[in-house]
Amino acid sequence: MGVYLRVAGYAFRRYSTYRVATASAVVTNTVFGFLRAYILIALWQARPQLGGYDVADAVAFSFLTQALIGPVNVFAGSLELTGRIRTGDVAVDLHRPVDLQGWWLADDLGRAVFALVFRGVPTLAAGMVAFGIPLPGPATLAAFLGSAALAVLVGFALRYLVSLCCFWLGDERGLHTVSTVSTMFFSGMILPLVVFPGPLGEVARALPWAALIQVPADVFLGRHTGTGLLGVYAFQAAWAVALLGAGRALTRAARHRLMIHGG
Repeated sequence: MGVYLRVAGYAFRRYSTYRVATASAVVTNTVFGFLRAYILIALWQARPQLGGYDVADAVAFSFLTQALIGPVNVFAGSLELTGRIRTGDVAVDLHRPVDLQGWWLADDLGRAVFALVFRGVPTLAAGMVAFGIPLPGPATLAAFLGSAALAVLVGFALRYLVSLCCFWLGDERGLHTVSTVSTMFFSGMILPLVVFPGPLGEVARALPWAALIQVPADVFLGRHTGTGLLGVYAFQAAWAVALLGAGRALTRAARHRLMIHGG
């Protein structure tokens, strides 16, 4: 366990060195938060109570999604692991006395914590100041942080699977693009999933991408409490376990493939 904590700590420090990039990301996320907020305000003024949200919920949702872009890495369809697979450096990783999946998960958790604190919090704070978005109580805030942690796990598991496919495809860029587009559409990044009609909405809310943005945002808005909160936690945890398990099985297959082709 100690080595994974050190990997996570190193990742946190590594990302903290990119101060200009972090500041730029905060400004960009905040600006897009304002743009999306005004678009959603116009939509909800035309369709009040759409999807069970009011205008205040829609505005809060726009800034929450912008704040979660960094922690769940919405626009990154894969991990830096793909570069090591293409160059063959992954052979060194596989011979380390640590689990490959565990190593990259620890690295991603360190990155996610940094992104949440230094990118997510300032973006959400800007929305609170400009639009009066209320800060939830301690219990709801703690529930949100728990949901956000599970969202990070699901996001990592999805990107890890895409990265491992590079063992077979040789180039992950096509799959990376498909993964990114799917994440943006089905997570609620473009529009809240509550506005998706009929069967499309039901399917979208059952897919793993919903665990990345829509579920944590609804927890922050207080739409899930008591047994309902346990239900969404179970939803996120089930997808995290299933996808991490698939990643572990694919890691074993990739190791076997590397041994066959690399000796």
